[in-house]
Amino acid sequence: MPPRCRCPVLARSRVRCRSLSPRPPLAMLGLRLLTWDVKDTLLRLRRPVALSYAAEARCHGVELRPDALSCSFRAAYTAHSRQYPNYGLGQGLSSRQWWLHVVKETFRLVGVREETLLAQMAENLYRDYCSPNNWELLPGAAHTLSRCRQLGLRMGVVSNFDNRLHEILQRCHLRHLFHFVLTSEAAGVAKPDPEMFRMALRLGAALPEQAAHIGDDYSRDYMAARQVGMHSFLLHSNGHSTERDVPPGHVLPTLSHILTVIDKG
Repeated sequence: MPPRCRCPVLARSRVRCRSLSPRPPLAMLGLRLLTWDVKDTLLRLRRPVALSYAAEARCHGVELRPDALSCSFRAAYTAHSRQYPNYGLGQGLSSRQWWLHVVKETFRLVGVREETLLAQMAENLYRDYCSPNNWELLPGAAHTLSRCRQLGLRMGVVSNFDNRLHEILQRCHLRHLFHFVLTSEAAGVAKPDPEMFRMALRLGAALPEQAAHIGDDYSRDYMAARQVGMHSFLLHSNGHSTERDVPPGHVLPTLSHILTVIDKG
């Protein structure tokens, strides 16, 4: 659940990218590769983090207010992300260590102090977030991915996630639809760093103009993919984007709309 970060390089190039004209339909482009964001593009949490944390505490006889946990989680996550970006890989941490610290600090900020209890709750929650009980597919996700595979497109994941994502996709019956899964933990860099998309292009054996990325985040997905010359599409549940300068043809009101875009050629 990575934070939305600001990239100076991306900010400087945003004006240039906005001037680009809409590109032609995908079927006219010799498209070979589709890459996908995961969280809030293909999968979403079944319930807010604070409710899961409150339920875990309740199992140990501790009653905590979800609204307080929501605030403490945001504070812990934001602070740790700033101090140790991309799961602290550059500072010698593992993603597991990184997440255990965030969970423990979330509970400490609402008054839980017993270290044995903190360690147990953190371990349980870290494990539970691999379970499909905590994740659900967005409408149309399975059908859209399956149809894209049937059309002969190579498929990949490009996600700011730790390596638990492989297991999550497997348990949600999506892993077999992808030729590769590239997490920021495995890549050593995180979106919007363009190197992550360059890695995906190498894994997908495609040139930038032969690839398109689909995601829900303007900076980390839509703009970042365009920085390396890929086509990109922004998933937007309202069917339009009023806050960003994104051509209407690049906005997907639903996941399955990408099939319509492909078929237009």
